[in-house]
Amino acid sequence: MGSLLIVDDAAYMRRLVGIMAKKGGHEIAGEAETGQRAIDLYKDLRPDLVILDILMPDMNGLEVLKRIKEINKNARIIMCTASEQAAFVQEALESGAAGYIVKPFTQDVLNEKISAALQT
Repeated sequence: MGSLLIVDDAAYMRRLVGIMAKKGGHEIAGEAETGQRAIDLYKDLRPDLVILDILMPDMNGLEVLKRIKEINKNARIIMCTASEQAAFVQEALESGAAGYIVKPFTQDVLNEKISAALQT
């Protein structure tokens, strides 16, 4: 079980991920709707895991991933994408993402990915 920072520009997705993760026994440390807010919250909260949307209006998730990794090279981050975008996913993994999930996903899939990432 770990503390999570949920980053998605869509409020309903942040809420849904939060509900699913809580049912898996995880704590929600914070939520961010923009990339810059995610970076600022990461610095303040130091969560065990970040669940990070790839496509956001202000700064894409790949840039956020790289900036968080500059703050903490051991940061655990799972990328979340609405579609299987191979180039984005591959770049995210090469940049240090602990994994990824494709929307829509089930509660079981989300919590399996969270557990796997927390064990790395």
